[in-house]
Amino acid sequence: VFCIALLVILIIVNLNGIDMFAKIQDVVAYGLVLSLVIMGFIGAFEIGTGQVVDQPAALSTNPVDVFSLVGLAFFLFLGSEYIIPVAKSTKNARKNIPLGLVLSLVIVCAMQIMMVFGMSNYTPWAELAASNAPHLLYGASLLGPVGTYWMVIVSCFAVISTVNTVISSLSYICAGMSKIGLLPEVFLKKNKKGAPYVGILMIGGFMIVVNATGLSSSDQLSFMILVGCVFWMVAYVVSNLNVLILRKRLPRAPRTYKVPGGPIIPIIGIVGNIFMIANISGDPATKMAIYAIDGVIFVLIAIYAVFWVRVKMKRALFKPVPLHEVMAMENDLYIPAHKEWAKNHPGEKPAQ
Repeated sequence: VFCIALLVILIIVNLNGIDMFAKIQDVVAYGLVLSLVIMGFIGAFEIGTGQVVDQPAALSTNPVDVFSLVGLAFFLFLGSEYIIPVAKSTKNARKNIPLGLVLSLVIVCAMQIMMVFGMSNYTPWAELAASNAPHLLYGASLLGPVGTYWMVIVSCFAVISTVNTVISSLSYICAGMSKIGLLPEVFLKKNKKGAPYVGILMIGGFMIVVNATGLSSSDQLSFMILVGCVFWMVAYVVSNLNVLILRKRLPRAPRTYKVPGGPIIPIIGIVGNIFMIANISGDPATKMAIYAIDGVIFVLIAIYAVFWVRVKMKRALFKPVPLHEVMAMENDLYIPAHKEWAKNHPGEKPAQ
């Protein structure tokens, strides 16, 4: 009930435009990161009020055990790219967006390292493994009741930050895809605040259904995270392949940011993601179940893509869109102009 009520509030927040989204996000993101950094620092340097635990820092040094958890750890770094859909609303996007992406990954990495050292000093591994709320256990072990209440607030920050970002960014992504003809035009509709309300209501509604049906319960959560991670990893592989292909095909095309090091970073990204997919779980049955679900999702997406590109867009599959047309797609008149052309030239192929 609490989660559904929170979702309704965040849907309303996002319907009030990108400025309201940003104000909420600033508060919860800074509160979340600063709290975890402070609590991680307190635990890592053993200055908490709780009892320090004497236990080995590493549960296993077996590479197989470690690699099976890499995919789950990958989940901590997801979502930094969600800033891209709202890049046009930021100041000095050419500089601040790439800097923000890199800083966010570095900060999250440092923050989680501090938390791991803190947990090793204050929470027995056996209790941590058995707990359905390990973050609350750490808070209580570190600072007693104060730590519990503090971690409850941090948990609320984490939920609000994640949901707020997903609702906003995905709705703007859907609007952007609709703008270039990859999704139905209905996703382009905006309210008086400039918010793409169709995407916001659809994505928020889907989240409400997930909570109402119990699919977000703790028993299913880890498995769903791994399924989502594999989906994301495949998307990252495709993105890195896109970078390599576009650098070869359009080396002098205008771009807002160029990845340094030539092909090195994209290749590392591809290899790393494939490695994590191959080691997504130490249990063969769980791994195959994850692959099966993601496989079905990709087949459905492929069917939609083939139908949409060939029937709706009337384009050839795997044929590059000319650069000048891609740049024209940024103009709000792109779709109306094509509609007008199609109206005056029925049955003919649209001008490129």
